[in-house]
Amino acid sequence: MTQDIDIVVDNPSLARTLDAFLAAAAQAGFLLEPAAVRRAVADKTMFQLFDMAEALKIDVYPREMIPGELDRSSSLEIFEGVLIPVVSRPDAAASKLAWAAKGSHKSRRDLRQIVRRMPPAERAELDRLAGLLALEDLLARILAEPDEIAG
Repeated sequence: MTQDIDIVVDNPSLARTLDAFLAAAAQAGFLLEPAAVRRAVADKTMFQLFDMAEALKIDVYPREMIPGELDRSSSLEIFEGVLIPVVSRPDAAASKLAWAAKGSHKSRRDLRQIVRRMPPAERAELDRLAGLLALEDLLARILAEPDEIAG
């Protein structure tokens, strides 16, 4: 949906298999700093992988930012026989809202783009999640903003 790939992983599972994950990522050609990844997993903070061949940045979040988001994911077949769990649209929007609350202008724009494509049931779920995060007022302000700043 945006300019990179965001992956949310179950932190206890990643911590248990961290050595294998680091080896597999390096073997696959990802640029990463193992010590930084280890710190991020220990602190449950985001770390990045960079795919040198595709010039693609992957942000990995070893924790749920939105309560229950991993449980609400659905499987998507990205290649024949390769299924990956994908976050729901309301959870993606709620994540952008949480980042906007931390000052991310890009997340504000991304949030407006996601919400435009939401059917009413998904919008209601986003409103519920915004309430859980105590960010209902921020959601309303962001959705009222224009997409481009006139100058």
